[in-house]
Amino acid sequence: MKKEEKLARDILDQIGGEENIRSFTHCMTRLRLDLKDDQKADVKQLKQTDGVMGVVEDDTLQLVIGPGTVNKVADHVSNITNIKMGEELDVEEDDPAKMKKAEIKKKNNTPMKNLLRKIGSIFIPLIPGIVGSGIINGIAGVLVNSGVDTTLTWMQILTVLGGSIFGYLAIVVGWNTAKEFGGTPVLGAIAGIITMNPALADITVFGNELSPGYGGLIGAMFAAWLMVVFEKLFRKIIPSVVDIIFTPALTILVVGMLTLVVVQPVAGVLSTGITSGINMILDLGGIFGSAAAGAVLAGFFLPLVMVGLHHGLTPIHLELINTFGETALLPILAMAGASQVGAAIAIYTRTKNNRLRNVIKGGLPTGFLGIGEPLIYGVTLPLGRPFLTACLGASVGGAFQAIMNTASSGIGISGIPLIPLITDNQFLVYFFGLVITYIAGFLFTYFFGFKEEMADNLD
Repeated sequence: MKKEEKLARDILDQIGGEENIRSFTHCMTRLRLDLKDDQKADVKQLKQTDGVMGVVEDDTLQLVIGPGTVNKVADHVSNITNIKMGEELDVEEDDPAKMKKAEIKKKNNTPMKNLLRKIGSIFIPLIPGIVGSGIINGIAGVLVNSGVDTTLTWMQILTVLGGSIFGYLAIVVGWNTAKEFGGTPVLGAIAGIITMNPALADITVFGNELSPGYGGLIGAMFAAWLMVVFEKLFRKIIPSVVDIIFTPALTILVVGMLTLVVVQPVAGVLSTGITSGINMILDLGGIFGSAAAGAVLAGFFLPLVMVGLHHGLTPIHLELINTFGETALLPILAMAGASQVGAAIAIYTRTKNNRLRNVIKGGLPTGFLGIGEPLIYGVTLPLGRPFLTACLGASVGGAFQAIMNTASSGIGISGIPLIPLITDNQFLVYFFGLVITYIAGFLFTYFFGFKEEMADNLD
């Protein structure tokens, strides 16, 4: 039996069996289980299960397994249970467990947290494509900086392969937005197409020339959301026999006009304000102001990752890239993961707890690759104080990256893999910042963040 299949079977044993699953899915590092009865899950035993690096109890039970492995484990869960990922099994509407879960979920949802989760759900499925394209773009950038002729056919092809998703990202964002809010995905995609259609450059409305792409992804998301709102509205009042004809046509007509006249202008002001505001904060007060801003941003990023809301920043990164051709925010925030690596190494050198050392050995490779969740949930957060010292180490690295003005031409990755995407040939500067952050996280944790009794309390 392969280790991934064994892990899948161990998980099923600890959550009350396959009959306790309502639905399940996974993201880059977590297996997300929606259970019929949360009380049947043995969370303590799950945390002790080999291969599970951490457990997050939210509106779903989230098991941190790690990139690559989580895909295989999810496939085994599906094969064992015959439940397709994303499929929701029938449950009685008045089921007390379901009603209680809905009540807890409602209580835990603040408007801002819910909005960030929605944005995260829109962008998380896009991350593999963004990462893959970003790597190709980074390679193309390195070749250009090395003097390779950009008119060569293979270089032109490389540029097309790397840049396609970024050139048409509004379309897939619109699709996912409509899907997330319960509308017809293709109408959301049309909203994205409308916002970026090159033909807009030839149109003048109320004396104002329209601009393709104005308002960026914020405009595309809002337009796609409006598609959902008006589609549902028209569907209520249009007879079913002609619904397929008139509902989509009226939705596109009304929302299309609103997008050009209202949504894009408002979204343009908002996106410009956000991107300009971030740049202003990073440039505030010269070197000391930049250092302070970088330290605060990097130091407080890990709590966002901890609650899974960091994906809500994705459209901000993309707007920065759309406006300036780069995001200065990503290298700063990437230092949070780097500090986790340093903190974990410090704990590894001090502890004699074999289970903790094995968790660290399992999480370090992905930590160097910029995926910090296994180390957060498996090591620093359960121990407590090391999580705080890792935040302090991140602040040091964030301050350095802000002072040095490093920036990235793509998103979706951090850590060492981000190096090819660093702009202005500052690859070594960014890498030096990584090393500084590893050391800072190590020193803070080694001297102030860890005592052996912390590890003993985990057993």
